[in-house]
Amino acid sequence: MRHILFSFGLVTLLLAGNPISASAATLIANVSLSTQTMTVHHRSNVIGRWKVSTARSGKVTPTGSWKAKWLSKNHKSSRYNNAPMPYSVFYNGNYAVHGTNQTSKLGRPASAGCIRLHPKNAAIFFELARREGLNNVKIIVRR
Repeated sequence: MRHILFSFGLVTLLLAGNPISASAATLIANVSLSTQTMTVHHRSNVIGRWKVSTARSGKVTPTGSWKAKWLSKNHKSSRYNNAPMPYSVFYNGNYAVHGTNQTSKLGRPASAGCIRLHPKNAAIFFELARREGLNNVKIIVRR
């Protein structure tokens, strides 16, 4: 009887959205504005710590935590003269993690607010996000 009650309680917790449920993120991007880096965790393993460029002076990269919303492999900016944004993983409105052709600026603030990566790293993150599913991708931005 005790075993049945325990099982019922565990199922109830899982169905109620308890953090131990299967919906926990399997791909996490931790972005540090202060160090201009993104540490990527895939299934609890650190798979990379990459230089990024976030918002330059006068622009903002919002801090917080979001699930990925949509993907665009060959995206062009509708706001900034069709600027290339390869391997875009959008997470907060028009904000995305994406590749850049301005790789010499990685490691310092240079963007209009997005999180820029080297195109090779952006391709890795994009493909993992596609494989894991958007509901399993979390982007965290901290000061």
